[in-house]
Amino acid sequence: MLHSNARPTIAIIGGGFTGGAVAWNLARQLPEGAAQIIVFEPRARLGAGLAYDTADPVHRINVPAARMSLDPRAPDDFANWLAETGYVENDRESVTPDGSVFPRRSAFGAYVWSRIRPCVDSGAIVHYQTRIDRVVREGGRWRLFTEDGTSQDADCVVIASSHPAPSVPRVLSSMLEGHPRFIADATKPAALDPVRPGDDVLVVGNGLTSADVIASLLQRGHTGRITSISRRGLRSRGHAARPQEPHGDFVSRPIVSARLLLRRVREAIRQAEHFGVSWHAVIDQVRSQGATIWRNLPVAERRRLVRHLRPFWDVHRFRIAPQVEHALAMATISGKLETQAASVVAVSYHAGRIRAALRLARSAGTLIRDFDAVVVTTGPAHGQVIQSQDFLADLADAGLVRADPMQLGLACDLQSRLLDRNDRPVAGLYVAGPLARGTIGELMGLPQVSEHALAVAGEVAGFIGARRSENAA
Repeated sequence: MLHSNARPTIAIIGGGFTGGAVAWNLARQLPEGAAQIIVFEPRARLGAGLAYDTADPVHRINVPAARMSLDPRAPDDFANWLAETGYVENDRESVTPDGSVFPRRSAFGAYVWSRIRPCVDSGAIVHYQTRIDRVVREGGRWRLFTEDGTSQDADCVVIASSHPAPSVPRVLSSMLEGHPRFIADATKPAALDPVRPGDDVLVVGNGLTSADVIASLLQRGHTGRITSISRRGLRSRGHAARPQEPHGDFVSRPIVSARLLLRRVREAIRQAEHFGVSWHAVIDQVRSQGATIWRNLPVAERRRLVRHLRPFWDVHRFRIAPQVEHALAMATISGKLETQAASVVAVSYHAGRIRAALRLARSAGTLIRDFDAVVVTTGPAHGQVIQSQDFLADLADAGLVRADPMQLGLACDLQSRLLDRNDRPVAGLYVAGPLARGTIGELMGLPQVSEHALAVAGEVAGFIGARRSENAA
Protein backbone atom coordinates (compact mmCIF):
# COMPACT_ATOMS: atom_id res chain seq x y z
CA MET A 1 0.00 0.00 0.00
CA LEU A 2 1.42 3.38 -1.01
CA HIS A 3 -0.56 5.57 1.36
CA SER A 4 -3.31 5.10 3.91
CA ASN A 5 -4.51 7.97 6.07
CA ALA A 6 -7.70 9.62 7.29
CA ARG A 7 -7.67 12.34 4.66
CA PRO A 8 -9.71 11.82 1.50
CA THR A 9 -7.52 10.78 -1.42
CA ILE A 10 -7.85 11.86 -5.05
CA ALA A 11 -6.07 9.66 -7.61
CA ILE A 12 -5.43 11.11 -11.07
CA ILE A 13 -4.47 8.62 -13.77
CA GLY A 14 -2.28 10.39 -16.30
CA GLY A 15 -0.07 13.40 -15.63
CA GLY A 16 0.15 15.01 -19.06
CA PHE A 17 -1.26 18.48 -19.56
CA THR A 18 -4.81 17.47 -18.59
CA GLY A 19 -3.91 15.47 -15.49
CA GLY A 20 -1.35 18.03 -14.38
CA ALA A 21 -3.88 20.85 -14.83
CA VAL A 22 -6.55 19.02 -12.82
CA ALA A 23 -4.07 18.37 -9.99
CA TRP A 24 -2.83 21.98 -10.01
CA ASN A 25 -6.35 23.39 -9.91
CA LEU A 26 -7.30 21.03 -7.08
CA ALA A 27 -4.24 22.06 -5.07
CA ARG A 28 -5.37 25.67 -5.38
CA GLN A 29 -9.09 25.08 -4.77
CA LEU A 30 -9.00 22.71 -1.79
CA PRO A 31 -8.12 24.01 1.67
CA GLU A 32 -4.60 23.07 2.72
CA GLY A 33 -4.53 19.49 3.99
CA ALA A 34 -8.14 18.84 2.97
CA ALA A 35 -7.21 15.95 0.67
CA GLN A 36 -4.27 14.03 -0.68
CA ILE A 37 -3.78 14.54 -4.44
CA ILE A 38 -1.85 11.75 -6.17
CA VAL A 39 -0.93 11.71 -9.85
CA PHE A 40 0.18 8.51 -11.57
CA GLU A 41 2.41 9.44 -14.50
CA PRO A 42 5.47 7.51 -15.76
CA ARG A 43 7.24 10.63 -17.08
CA ALA A 44 9.59 12.52 -14.79
CA ARG A 45 7.67 15.80 -15.10
CA LEU A 46 3.98 16.53 -14.79
CA GLY A 47 2.12 18.66 -17.29
CA ALA A 48 4.00 17.91 -20.50
CA GLY A 49 2.62 14.57 -21.64
CA LEU A 50 3.10 13.29 -25.16
CA ALA A 51 2.45 16.64 -26.85
CA TYR A 52 4.86 18.84 -24.90
CA ASP A 53 7.53 16.36 -23.86
CA THR A 54 9.15 16.37 -27.30
CA ALA A 55 12.75 17.56 -27.66
CA ASP A 56 12.49 18.00 -31.43
CA PRO A 57 13.18 21.72 -32.13
CA VAL A 58 10.87 21.61 -35.17
CA HIS A 59 7.82 20.74 -33.06
CA ARG A 60 6.10 24.03 -32.26
CA ILE A 61 2.79 24.88 -30.65
CA ASN A 62 0.08 25.23 -33.28
CA VAL A 63 -1.58 28.35 -31.90
CA PRO A 64 -0.02 31.66 -30.81
CA ALA A 65 1.40 31.69 -27.29
CA ALA A 66 -1.04 34.46 -26.35
CA ARG A 67 -3.89 31.94 -26.63
CA MET A 68 -2.34 29.24 -24.43
CA SER A 69 -2.31 29.09 -20.65
CA LEU A 70 -2.50 26.57 -17.84
CA ASP A 71 -4.95 28.91 -16.10
CA PRO A 72 -7.92 29.95 -18.29
CA ARG A 73 -8.53 32.82 -15.88
CA ALA A 74 -5.07 34.20 -16.73
CA PRO A 75 -4.85 33.79 -20.53
CA ASP A 76 -1.59 35.77 -20.75
CA ASP A 77 0.25 33.56 -18.27
CA PHE A 78 2.29 31.62 -20.85
CA ALA A 79 3.12 34.76 -22.83
CA ASN A 80 4.23 36.45 -19.62
CA TRP A 81 6.39 33.43 -18.73
CA LEU A 82 8.08 33.63 -22.13
CA ALA A 83 8.85 37.29 -21.52
CA GLU A 84 10.08 36.68 -17.98
CA THR A 85 12.42 33.88 -19.03
CA GLY A 86 13.75 35.68 -22.11
CA TYR A 87 12.78 32.71 -24.26
CA VAL A 88 12.37 34.64 -27.51
CA GLU A 89 15.97 35.87 -27.33
CA ASN A 90 17.13 32.30 -27.80
CA ASP A 91 14.52 31.37 -30.42
CA ARG A 92 14.14 34.25 -32.84
CA GLU A 93 12.37 31.99 -35.33
CA SER A 94 9.44 31.69 -32.92
CA VAL A 95 8.25 35.21 -33.79
CA THR A 96 6.20 35.66 -36.97
CA PRO A 97 6.03 38.91 -39.00
CA ASP A 98 2.77 39.95 -37.30
CA GLY A 99 4.39 39.63 -33.87
CA SER A 100 2.74 36.34 -32.86
CA VAL A 101 4.94 33.86 -31.00
CA PHE A 102 4.97 30.15 -31.83
CA PRO A 103 7.56 28.66 -29.45
CA ARG A 104 8.73 25.08 -29.40
CA ARG A 105 6.38 22.69 -27.65
CA SER A 106 9.07 21.85 -25.14
CA ALA A 107 8.86 25.48 -23.95
CA PHE A 108 5.17 25.06 -23.13
CA GLY A 109 5.96 21.85 -21.26
CA ALA A 110 8.62 23.69 -19.26
CA TYR A 111 6.18 26.51 -18.49
CA VAL A 112 3.47 24.13 -17.22
CA TRP A 113 6.01 22.29 -15.06
CA SER A 114 7.23 25.61 -13.63
CA ARG A 115 3.71 26.25 -12.35
CA ILE A 116 3.05 22.71 -11.07
CA ARG A 117 6.46 22.03 -9.54
CA PRO A 118 5.99 24.18 -6.40
CA CYS A 119 2.91 22.08 -5.56
CA VAL A 120 4.95 18.89 -5.97
CA ASP A 121 7.87 20.24 -3.95
CA SER A 122 5.55 21.27 -1.11
CA GLY A 123 3.76 17.91 -1.09
CA ALA A 124 0.41 19.39 -2.12
CA ILE A 125 0.62 17.09 -5.16
CA VAL A 126 2.22 13.64 -4.91
CA HIS A 127 3.69 12.26 -8.13
CA TYR A 128 4.13 8.51 -8.52
CA GLN A 129 6.23 7.75 -11.57
CA THR A 130 4.41 4.61 -12.60
CA ARG A 131 1.42 3.37 -14.60
CA ILE A 132 -1.89 2.00 -13.42
CA ASP A 133 -2.71 -1.61 -14.32
CA ARG A 134 -6.06 -2.10 -12.58
CA VAL A 135 -8.76 -0.06 -10.87
CA VAL A 136 -11.25 -1.86 -8.62
CA ARG A 137 -14.24 -0.48 -6.75
CA GLU A 138 -14.36 -1.61 -3.14
CA GLY A 139 -17.47 -0.40 -1.34
CA GLY A 140 -17.66 3.34 -1.84
CA ARG A 141 -13.94 3.70 -2.53
CA TRP A 142 -11.40 2.64 -5.15
CA ARG A 143 -8.21 0.61 -5.14
CA LEU A 144 -5.62 1.25 -7.84
CA PHE A 145 -2.92 -1.29 -8.65
CA THR A 146 0.29 -0.08 -10.29
CA GLU A 147 2.59 -1.85 -12.73
CA ASP A 148 5.33 -2.01 -10.08
CA GLY A 149 3.18 -4.11 -7.75
CA THR A 150 1.95 -1.51 -5.28
CA SER A 151 -1.61 -0.34 -4.63
CA GLN A 152 -3.36 2.83 -3.52
CA ASP A 153 -6.80 3.42 -2.02
CA ALA A 154 -8.70 6.49 -3.17
CA ASP A 155 -12.03 8.18 -2.54
CA CYS A 156 -12.11 9.66 -6.03
CA VAL A 157 -10.47 8.76 -9.35
CA VAL A 158 -9.96 11.08 -12.31
CA ILE A 159 -9.06 9.44 -15.62
CA ALA A 160 -6.88 11.87 -17.56
CA SER A 161 -5.05 9.35 -19.71
CA SER A 162 -3.94 9.87 -23.29
CA HIS A 163 -5.40 8.90 -26.63
CA PRO A 164 -4.71 5.40 -27.96
CA ALA A 165 -1.88 4.90 -30.42
CA PRO A 166 -2.67 5.29 -34.14
CA SER A 167 -4.70 2.59 -35.82
CA VAL A 168 -2.42 0.97 -38.38
CA PRO A 169 -4.12 -0.04 -41.65
CA ARG A 170 -4.20 -3.82 -41.83
CA VAL A 171 -2.88 -3.82 -45.38
CA LEU A 172 0.34 -2.29 -44.00
CA SER A 173 0.73 -4.19 -40.72
CA SER A 174 0.13 -7.61 -42.26
CA MET A 175 3.04 -7.22 -44.67
CA LEU A 176 5.42 -4.70 -43.08
CA GLU A 177 5.40 -5.63 -39.39
CA GLY A 178 9.01 -6.13 -38.36
CA HIS A 179 10.46 -4.07 -41.21
CA PRO A 180 13.15 -1.76 -39.75
CA ARG A 181 11.74 1.29 -41.51
CA PHE A 182 8.04 0.65 -40.99
CA ILE A 183 7.09 3.19 -38.32
CA ALA A 184 3.64 2.35 -36.96
CA ASP A 185 3.59 5.13 -34.33
CA ALA A 186 5.46 8.29 -35.28
CA THR A 187 4.70 9.92 -31.90
CA LYS A 188 7.18 7.73 -30.03
CA PRO A 189 10.54 9.28 -29.11
CA ALA A 190 13.21 8.78 -31.80
CA ALA A 191 10.63 7.10 -34.04
CA LEU A 192 12.17 8.58 -37.19
CA ASP A 193 15.76 7.57 -36.42
CA PRO A 194 15.65 4.47 -38.70
CA VAL A 195 14.82 6.65 -41.74
CA ARG A 196 17.95 7.31 -43.81
CA PRO A 197 18.56 10.73 -45.43
CA GLY A 198 18.11 9.48 -48.99
CA ASP A 199 15.10 7.24 -48.37
CA ASP A 200 11.92 7.69 -50.37
CA VAL A 201 9.26 7.91 -47.65
CA LEU A 202 5.53 7.20 -47.74
CA VAL A 203 3.64 9.09 -45.01
CA VAL A 204 0.15 7.65 -44.47
CA GLY A 205 -1.99 10.47 -43.10
CA ASN A 206 -2.10 14.22 -43.73
CA GLY A 207 -2.87 15.74 -40.32
CA LEU A 208 -0.79 17.48 -37.67
CA THR A 209 1.38 14.44 -36.96
CA SER A 210 2.14 14.14 -40.67
CA ALA A 211 3.23 17.79 -40.74
CA ASP A 212 5.49 17.20 -37.73
CA VAL A 213 7.05 14.14 -39.35
CA ILE A 214 7.73 15.87 -42.64
CA ALA A 215 9.11 19.00 -40.96
CA SER A 216 11.39 16.85 -38.77
CA LEU A 217 12.73 14.95 -41.78
CA LEU A 218 13.40 18.20 -43.65
CA GLN A 219 15.15 19.67 -40.61
CA ARG A 220 17.48 16.66 -40.62
CA GLY A 221 18.46 17.40 -44.21
CA HIS A 222 16.39 14.65 -45.79
CA THR A 223 17.07 14.42 -49.53
CA GLY A 224 14.74 11.58 -50.54
CA ARG A 225 11.25 12.09 -51.89
CA ILE A 226 8.36 12.28 -49.43
CA THR A 227 4.86 11.26 -50.50
CA SER A 228 2.04 12.09 -48.08
CA ILE A 229 -1.38 10.54 -48.66
CA SER A 230 -4.86 10.58 -47.17
CA ARG A 231 -8.20 9.45 -48.55
CA ARG A 232 -9.29 13.00 -49.39
CA GLY A 233 -5.88 14.58 -49.84
CA LEU A 234 -6.69 17.19 -47.21
CA ARG A 235 -3.77 18.73 -45.33
CA SER A 236 -3.91 20.80 -42.14
CA ARG A 237 -4.18 24.49 -42.99
CA GLY A 238 -2.08 27.35 -41.71
CA HIS A 239 -3.07 30.46 -39.79
CA ALA A 240 -4.57 33.70 -41.06
CA ALA A 241 -2.16 36.33 -42.36
CA ARG A 242 -3.10 38.62 -39.46
CA PRO A 243 -4.81 38.21 -36.08
CA GLN A 244 -8.63 38.27 -36.25
CA GLU A 245 -11.45 38.21 -33.73
CA PRO A 246 -13.84 35.21 -33.94
CA HIS A 247 -16.64 35.88 -36.38
CA GLY A 248 -20.21 34.57 -36.51
CA ASP A 249 -22.91 33.32 -34.16
CA PHE A 250 -23.86 29.65 -33.93
CA VAL A 251 -25.77 29.54 -30.65
CA SER A 252 -28.46 32.25 -30.71
CA ARG A 253 -30.47 30.11 -33.12
CA PRO A 254 -29.89 26.51 -31.95
CA ILE A 255 -28.41 24.22 -34.59
CA VAL A 256 -30.01 20.78 -34.46
CA SER A 257 -28.46 18.99 -37.44
CA ALA A 258 -25.04 18.49 -39.02
CA ARG A 259 -26.40 19.73 -42.35
CA LEU A 260 -27.68 22.96 -40.79
CA LEU A 261 -24.34 23.52 -39.03
CA LEU A 262 -22.51 23.16 -42.34
CA ARG A 263 -24.89 25.62 -44.01
CA ARG A 264 -24.48 28.18 -41.20
CA VAL A 265 -20.69 27.91 -41.34
CA ARG A 266 -20.66 28.44 -45.10
CA GLU A 267 -22.99 31.43 -44.75
CA ALA A 268 -20.76 32.94 -42.07
CA ILE A 269 -17.66 32.52 -44.24
CA ARG A 270 -19.36 34.25 -47.17
CA GLN A 271 -20.51 37.06 -44.90
CA ALA A 272 -17.05 37.41 -43.36
CA GLU A 273 -15.51 38.03 -46.78
CA HIS A 274 -17.47 41.30 -47.05
CA PHE A 275 -15.69 42.51 -43.92
CA GLY A 276 -12.26 41.40 -45.06
CA VAL A 277 -12.28 38.51 -42.58
CA SER A 278 -11.02 35.05 -43.55
CA TRP A 279 -12.55 31.64 -42.81
CA HIS A 280 -10.13 31.25 -39.90
CA ALA A 281 -12.18 33.63 -37.75
CA VAL A 282 -15.39 31.71 -38.45
CA ILE A 283 -13.85 28.38 -37.50
CA ASP A 284 -12.45 30.02 -34.35
CA GLN A 285 -15.98 31.06 -33.40
CA VAL A 286 -17.33 27.55 -34.03
CA ARG A 287 -14.56 26.25 -31.79
CA SER A 288 -15.26 28.75 -28.99
CA GLN A 289 -19.00 27.99 -29.10
CA GLY A 290 -18.39 24.29 -29.72
CA ALA A 291 -19.65 23.02 -26.36
CA THR A 292 -23.05 24.69 -26.83
CA ILE A 293 -23.29 23.65 -30.48
CA TRP A 294 -22.51 20.06 -29.52
CA ARG A 295 -25.09 19.96 -26.72
CA ASN A 296 -27.79 21.21 -29.08
CA LEU A 297 -27.18 18.36 -31.54
CA PRO A 298 -29.07 15.07 -31.04
CA VAL A 299 -26.85 12.00 -30.73
CA ALA A 300 -27.75 10.84 -34.25
CA GLU A 301 -26.62 14.20 -35.66
CA ARG A 302 -23.40 14.10 -33.64
CA ARG A 303 -22.67 10.73 -35.22
CA ARG A 304 -23.44 12.11 -38.66
CA LEU A 305 -21.16 15.07 -38.06
CA VAL A 306 -18.29 12.83 -36.96
CA ARG A 307 -18.80 10.44 -39.86
CA HIS A 308 -19.09 12.99 -42.67
CA LEU A 309 -17.64 16.34 -41.58
CA ARG A 310 -14.86 15.50 -39.12
CA PRO A 311 -12.05 15.27 -41.74
CA PHE A 312 -12.92 18.76 -43.04
CA TRP A 313 -13.21 20.15 -39.51
CA ASP A 314 -9.86 18.69 -38.47
CA VAL A 315 -7.83 20.26 -41.29
CA HIS A 316 -9.33 23.71 -40.68
CA ARG A 317 -9.45 23.63 -36.89
CA PHE A 318 -6.04 21.97 -36.25
CA ARG A 319 -3.68 24.43 -37.93
CA ILE A 320 0.05 24.11 -38.28
CA ALA A 321 2.55 26.68 -37.03
CA PRO A 322 3.72 29.19 -39.68
CA GLN A 323 7.27 27.86 -39.47
CA VAL A 324 6.08 24.34 -40.29
CA GLU A 325 3.75 25.61 -43.00
CA HIS A 326 6.65 27.42 -44.68
CA ALA A 327 8.89 24.36 -44.56
CA LEU A 328 6.21 22.18 -46.16
CA ALA A 329 5.44 24.79 -48.82
CA MET A 330 9.12 25.07 -49.80
CA ALA A 331 9.43 21.28 -49.95
CA THR A 332 6.39 21.09 -52.23
CA ILE A 333 7.76 23.77 -54.55
CA SER A 334 11.15 22.05 -54.76
CA GLY A 335 9.53 18.69 -55.54
CA LYS A 336 10.73 17.00 -52.34
CA LEU A 337 7.15 16.68 -51.06
CA GLU A 338 4.11 15.39 -52.90
CA THR A 339 0.58 15.19 -51.46
CA GLN A 340 -1.91 12.73 -52.92
CA ALA A 341 -5.57 11.91 -52.32
CA ALA A 342 -5.07 8.16 -52.15
CA SER A 343 -5.17 5.06 -49.99
CA VAL A 344 -2.91 2.01 -49.82
CA VAL A 345 -4.64 -1.05 -51.27
CA ALA A 346 -1.68 -3.46 -51.48
CA VAL A 347 1.94 -3.73 -50.35
CA SER A 348 4.75 -6.05 -51.39
CA TYR A 349 8.54 -6.19 -51.52
CA HIS A 350 10.40 -5.49 -54.75
CA ALA A 351 14.17 -5.37 -55.24
CA GLY A 352 14.78 -4.69 -51.56
CA ARG A 353 12.23 -1.87 -51.39
CA ILE A 354 8.60 -1.52 -50.34
CA ARG A 355 6.24 -1.49 -53.33
CA ALA A 356 2.85 0.10 -52.65
CA ALA A 357 -0.27 0.23 -54.78
CA LEU A 358 -2.00 3.56 -54.13
CA ARG A 359 -5.62 3.85 -55.18
CA LEU A 360 -6.21 7.45 -56.20
CA ALA A 361 -9.40 9.18 -55.09
CA ARG A 362 -12.32 9.95 -57.38
CA SER A 363 -11.69 6.84 -59.53
CA ALA A 364 -8.46 8.26 -60.91
CA GLY A 365 -6.80 4.86 -61.09
CA THR A 366 -3.98 3.19 -59.19
CA LEU A 367 -0.42 4.43 -58.75
CA ILE A 368 2.46 1.99 -58.16
CA ARG A 369 5.38 3.45 -56.21
CA ASP A 370 8.50 2.05 -54.51
CA PHE A 371 9.53 3.37 -51.09
CA ASP A 372 12.29 2.76 -48.57
CA ALA A 373 10.28 3.70 -45.46
CA VAL A 374 6.63 3.94 -44.45
CA VAL A 375 5.42 6.17 -41.60
CA VAL A 376 1.87 5.93 -40.20
CA THR A 377 0.40 9.25 -39.03
CA THR A 378 -3.31 8.45 -39.18
CA GLY A 379 -4.07 9.89 -35.74
CA PRO A 380 -5.32 8.21 -32.55
CA ALA A 381 -7.57 5.17 -32.77
CA HIS A 382 -10.40 6.86 -30.85
CA GLY A 383 -12.71 3.87 -31.17
CA GLN A 384 -10.21 1.68 -29.30
CA VAL A 385 -9.94 3.78 -26.15
CA ILE A 386 -11.19 1.08 -23.78
CA GLN A 387 -9.06 -1.66 -25.34
CA SER A 388 -5.96 0.53 -25.29
CA GLN A 389 -5.42 0.31 -21.52
CA ASP A 390 -5.95 -2.68 -19.26
CA PHE A 391 -7.47 -0.73 -16.39
CA LEU A 392 -10.12 0.73 -18.71
CA ALA A 393 -10.92 -2.71 -20.11
CA ASP A 394 -11.35 -4.04 -16.56
CA LEU A 395 -13.65 -1.16 -15.61
CA ALA A 396 -15.68 -1.79 -18.76
CA ASP A 397 -15.95 -5.51 -17.95
CA ALA A 398 -17.25 -4.53 -14.51
CA GLY A 399 -19.86 -2.33 -16.17
CA LEU A 400 -18.43 0.88 -14.72
CA VAL A 401 -17.36 2.61 -17.94
CA ARG A 402 -18.33 2.45 -21.59
CA ALA A 403 -17.48 4.17 -24.85
CA ASP A 404 -19.52 7.21 -25.84
CA PRO A 405 -22.00 6.81 -28.72
CA MET A 406 -19.68 8.64 -31.15
CA GLN A 407 -16.71 6.39 -30.31
CA LEU A 408 -14.60 9.46 -29.48
CA GLY A 409 -13.81 8.54 -25.89
CA LEU A 410 -15.64 7.60 -22.70
CA ALA A 411 -19.32 8.21 -21.94
CA CYS A 412 -19.86 10.79 -19.19
CA ASP A 413 -22.42 13.34 -18.07
CA LEU A 414 -22.06 17.13 -18.18
CA GLN A 415 -20.38 17.02 -14.75
CA SER A 416 -17.72 14.74 -16.30
CA ARG A 417 -18.81 11.77 -14.17
CA LEU A 418 -18.32 8.53 -16.04
CA LEU A 419 -21.45 6.56 -16.93
CA ASP A 420 -21.90 2.87 -16.28
CA ARG A 421 -23.48 0.32 -18.61
CA ASN A 422 -26.93 1.42 -17.41
CA ASP A 423 -26.21 5.08 -18.19
CA ARG A 424 -25.92 6.04 -14.51
CA PRO A 425 -23.12 8.29 -13.21
CA VAL A 426 -20.53 6.42 -11.13
CA ALA A 427 -19.84 8.17 -7.83
CA GLY A 428 -16.24 9.25 -7.47
CA LEU A 429 -15.18 8.37 -11.03
CA TYR A 430 -14.46 11.28 -13.41
CA VAL A 431 -12.89 11.84 -16.82
CA ALA A 432 -10.92 14.91 -17.84
CA GLY A 433 -9.65 16.13 -21.18
CA PRO A 434 -10.11 14.82 -24.73
CA LEU A 435 -11.63 11.49 -23.66
CA ALA A 436 -14.71 13.44 -22.50
CA ARG A 437 -15.38 15.18 -25.80
CA GLY A 438 -18.17 12.83 -26.85
CA THR A 439 -20.29 14.62 -24.22
CA ILE A 440 -18.57 17.95 -23.63
CA GLY A 441 -17.71 18.78 -27.25
CA GLU A 442 -14.55 20.50 -28.50
CA LEU A 443 -11.76 19.21 -26.22
CA MET A 444 -8.74 18.61 -28.40
CA GLY A 445 -6.70 21.72 -27.67
CA LEU A 446 -6.21 24.76 -25.52
CA PRO A 447 -7.94 26.77 -24.13
CA GLN A 448 -10.80 24.24 -24.06
CA VAL A 449 -8.76 21.55 -22.28
CA SER A 450 -7.53 23.95 -19.60
CA GLU A 451 -11.12 25.17 -19.08
CA HIS A 452 -12.34 21.59 -18.75
CA ALA A 453 -9.56 20.74 -16.28
CA LEU A 454 -10.66 23.67 -14.13
CA ALA A 455 -14.28 22.51 -14.30
CA VAL A 456 -13.41 18.90 -13.39
CA ALA A 457 -11.32 20.12 -10.46
CA GLY A 458 -14.35 22.04 -9.22
CA GLU A 459 -16.58 18.95 -9.47
CA VAL A 460 -14.02 16.80 -7.67
CA ALA A 461 -13.50 19.42 -4.97
CA GLY A 462 -17.27 19.43 -4.39
CA PHE A 463 -17.33 15.64 -4.17
CA ILE A 464 -14.46 15.60 -1.68
CA GLY A 465 -16.12 18.32 0.39
CA ALA A 466 -19.27 16.20 0.61
CA ARG A 467 -17.22 13.11 1.48
CA ARG A 468 -15.43 14.96 4.29
CA SER A 469 -18.77 16.11 5.68
CA GLU A 470 -20.07 12.52 5.60
CA ASN A 471 -16.97 11.28 7.41
CA ALA A 472 -17.24 14.01 10.02
CA ALA A 473 -20.92 13.15 10.61
